Amino acid sequence: MTRPAWRSLALTALWALVVATFALAAYSLYRAGGLDEVSVLEALRSILAGLVLTWWTQVFTRYTLSQAVPDTDGVLRSLRIILPWLTALRLAMFLLLLLALGSGLAVTASPVAVTALVTVSAGFIFAKNAVFGTLARWAPTPGDVAGRVRLVQWLNTAAALSLALGVVNVVPIAGLGSAENVDIAARVVYGLHALLDTAAMLLSLKAVQDITAP
Repeated sequence: MTRPAWRSLALTALWALVVATFALAAYSLYRAGGLDEVSVLEALRSILAGLVLTWWTQVFTRYTLSQAVPDTDGVLRSLRIILPWLTALRLAMFLLLLLALGSGLAVTASPVAVTALVTVSAGFIFAKNAVFGTLARWAPTPGDVAGRVRLVQWLNTAAALSLALGVVNVVPIAGLGSAENVDIAARVVYGLHALLDTAAMLLSLKAVQDITAP
């Protein structure tokens, strides 16, 4: 497949992911049936993720054309400003998960399954932050080989962890919360989003690998 074809596929997947991420925010509120704290936080997380991904995709579009994005660029500056807020919110929700698990939510659940959930969730947050942050750092110098290598490495890691997170979110963990009362629709929605995220990361990886330095 040609370089333009990989880039086109990557951008198509990324913009589809943007739409799906904003839709996920609406679904979180719809599923909750009200404005409780958890649903609002989940919706806010998806909205911030959608904003970050929107700006990241715009920067990525220019990066894969080997066009330097100056530090003064409005889109790049917006990405750099909002990214820490998204990371902080994701970490806060991760801490809420740990508190819930520590308060007895996982008493009857498999320790191995719970450990996998916690590890994958933490890894996903770190890897996605690294993907966004790496491009934000190296966007002004698209011809820098070290920057491309790091971005490819993090895209690969993020793709694997996105798929893993999708699995742990879709497959019920016996003894954990509502595992015995499975919400099929929710698991399908979150599973499809994870698959789209994985595909977008892998296609972006291929597009970065095929960049021709200016």
